[in-house]
Amino acid sequence: MQILIVNESKHAVPRKFLQGWIENLVKELQKRRLIKASRPQKEFTLVFLDKKPAQKINKEFRGKDYATDVLSFDSMDPSSFGELVLCPEVLKRQAQEHKLSYQVELGYMILHGTLHLLGYDHETNEKDAREMFALQDALFEKLLKKVSG
Repeated sequence: MQILIVNESKHAVPRKFLQGWIENLVKELQKRRLIKASRPQKEFTLVFLDKKPAQKINKEFRGKDYATDVLSFDSMDPSSFGELVLCPEVLKRQAQEHKLSYQVELGYMILHGTLHLLGYDHETNEKDAREMFALQDALFEKLLKKVSG
């Protein structure tokens, strides 16, 4: 997976962490046959925005007038895996609330957004939510072990 990072926020982006996290995430998704080991590699775009632009996009596409942690956008381009829009300010607040590092919270929300790109949705019904969150929790545990050594 080729990662394209677009940082339009005031916050630094932990590029090395993201590269490793996404590489490990892709391996786990391939093991579970949720994505194919595709050639040529697909491009995965991460866009980082400050609160006001993130709020604007959330309102425009979801009808919700607040900045959210992650938004997932499918791509019509077959060479693209999709795009995640992330808001560092929201992620930093959530990291404190969840007693996690910013990087781990960021990784968790990338995992969450990636599952949305794969067709999982927790907002449709309770069964779908249970399925998505069970998979998300299992993958997160695996990824955390790889990050912490």
